[in-house]
Amino acid sequence: MSGPQPQPQPQPPSLSHRALQAWQTNAAHWDATITKHGNKYWRRLQEPSLRRLLAPTLSKSGRGSSGNGGCRALDLATGNGLCARWLAANGAQDVLATDGCEEMLDLARGYWEGEEHGQGGGGEGGAGRMRMKFRKVDVTSEADLGRLVDEEGRFDVVVMNMAVMDVADLGPLARALAEGLVAGGGVFVATLLHPVFFTSGAARNIDVRFDPVTGECKVVRTKVIEEYMSVPPAMGIAVPGQPVKQVLNVHALKKQLYFHRPMHELFATFFKAGLVMDAMEELAFTAEDAEERIESSSNYTQLPAILAFRMRLP
Repeated sequence: MSGPQPQPQPQPPSLSHRALQAWQTNAAHWDATITKHGNKYWRRLQEPSLRRLLAPTLSKSGRGSSGNGGCRALDLATGNGLCARWLAANGAQDVLATDGCEEMLDLARGYWEGEEHGQGGGGEGGAGRMRMKFRKVDVTSEADLGRLVDEEGRFDVVVMNMAVMDVADLGPLARALAEGLVAGGGVFVATLLHPVFFTSGAARNIDVRFDPVTGECKVVRTKVIEEYMSVPPAMGIAVPGQPVKQVLNVHALKKQLYFHRPMHELFATFFKAGLVMDAMEELAFTAEDAEERIESSSNYTQLPAILAFRMRLP
């Protein structure tokens, strides 16, 4: 008579699942910090870059893929819908806002419904003239992306603002973009924390020097990069004070989970899928953005905080 059979051990949640779990917990605090209108990273770096990279496509609003004379736009990882509302205010007549986190989609829906009822949108405006839909999509899921392609077709503009570093596996997304999401003449534009100066785990150094002749104080800011080519998923925070910070231990979520990729690896995923890159920007703050906090990223004016790039079908 055999003894008790060993029970199968539960498998730990995947990295993608862990990342989404943390966003579910952090959604309200993230929204309160970023706000409906965006933070300084949005105002000073992200929005100006998106405007430059997307203006040529958004301006073709009369020749979009929708068949009704409007540009179709897809916002991946929409968060509270900030970028989706910006797309609607800047030429897109048909916007689909997606996120893998239902809590984020609830925030985005709420803001959009407020605009439709005339409550204003911090400069977005015009909500009633555009159509916006919301959909839950996990960009690491072949099934989710397959249904998205089958049911929604291709878009003139696909945007992923500040979320690439949150995605455990970019392969499914890259293939979906090339095979069914990006329309002919359309573009995919993404922004992310800079791989060299942020997700590599670069250390910030602050050197305070005094000129013995003039007596003037000079602050020299540098970053030290110890690892770049191979950096494991790392803990971090999206916004200061968040209640839960994505970590590897799903039962003690404390920090954001970031996925570093050196630039050649990042771009190769999309190149392999069949996309080509035609624009890239490295975004840094300027002296007018300087903060009182000596260690603030805003004070590192010579080292970019964000990487932005644009891809299309050949």
